[in-house]
Amino acid sequence: MTLRMREEIFTGLDRFQISGLTSLGGLRLGVCCHPAAVDQHLTGLPKLLQESAVPVTRWFAPEHGLLGQLQDMEACFSDLPQVISLYGTHADSLHPPAESVADLDVLLFDLRDIGTRYYTFAATLRYLLEAVAGTETRVIVLDRPNPIGGVQVEGGLVDPGYESFVGAMPIAVRHGMTMGELALFMTTHLKIDADLEVIPCSGWQRQQRQQELSIPWVLPSPNMPSPETALIYPGMCLIEGTTLSEGRGTTLPFHLVGAPGIDGQEFAEVATRLAREVELQGVAFRPTTFIPQIQKHQGEDCQGIQVHVTDADQIHSLLLGMVVITAAALSAGEDFQWRTEEYEFVTDPIAIDLLWGAASFRETVDRLRNSTTDPASALRDLLNSREPERQMFLEQRESCLLYR
Repeated sequence: MTLRMREEIFTGLDRFQISGLTSLGGLRLGVCCHPAAVDQHLTGLPKLLQESAVPVTRWFAPEHGLLGQLQDMEACFSDLPQVISLYGTHADSLHPPAESVADLDVLLFDLRDIGTRYYTFAATLRYLLEAVAGTETRVIVLDRPNPIGGVQVEGGLVDPGYESFVGAMPIAVRHGMTMGELALFMTTHLKIDADLEVIPCSGWQRQQRQQELSIPWVLPSPNMPSPETALIYPGMCLIEGTTLSEGRGTTLPFHLVGAPGIDGQEFAEVATRLAREVELQGVAFRPTTFIPQIQKHQGEDCQGIQVHVTDADQIHSLLLGMVVITAAALSAGEDFQWRTEEYEFVTDPIAIDLLWGAASFRETVDRLRNSTTDPASALRDLLNSREPERQMFLEQRESCLLYR
């Protein structure tokens, strides 16, 4: 791995503190943020507003809540009338009521994204922009660096009929954009008529990942404890579409994968061989046993693998997830199944298709389980089939990029 000096970066919040925070006084202000919305001194946005004597008319709580303490797909509620939950018990709860934004002068938005389409904060931004479209409410997005870098783009888009909270717009799986750039993409390419202002970062270059920056890591959700977790998430989140545990309820979510009854040694060997055949670099697999404390297989011994990142510069995150799932399907027999229960308020299509944005990955894996087709060739062909979409997205996003 190449070692680089940490660069001093100023986020949109850092810059807005200097130039614009006090200007919000006297305005009807809405704020959508979470605990990762901190400045360079780790002071949170709510505290900064309080210190600047800027009152907040209304708070908007994203998935995981304003305090970031809630698990995925756990509804957030508040008894306070000035708090609007943007993640409840049904799909309509994802969209802010029109009356919750219509009386605001400014809506301040600061959610840390991790560069992956499934991560739901970009969908929340879209729904907020749509809610204010055509009104006089101005949306100010305080931008932050993409923690997994802004150069590498992986995967296809979302096919018609597969749109959801984890696929709310036609962008690549690993999109390589910041939240501010995504906001510009939404107003430009999705034609959302919102009064948008982006406060960009200063000092960040697209190739830089979180480990190279001076900005401290504050986990944006309970199962995103480190920048390395964010790096493998574009692929490893696909495990959510299976009955395997993705390590939630352990100290290594998305690094651990397994289920009761699986042969971890065989799983690791198949994954290692398949990774070599598809030329997946920068990762290694080790058999392991773990006990998830929440969600899938809670309290049970799970045999499986641990994903080790050996070279962050080389890793193709989406291909990693494809390899792990295919290896599990080929080695675990009936212990590997697709998740069929409701996922992000949707039951049909099933979870893996929502995440992938189409049925093609599931169909490819199912064919491999019942044929002698070469798995490496099948996975390469599948990625290649999505390449025209990826190239189209690269062209579309170019006009929205704020950093070079």
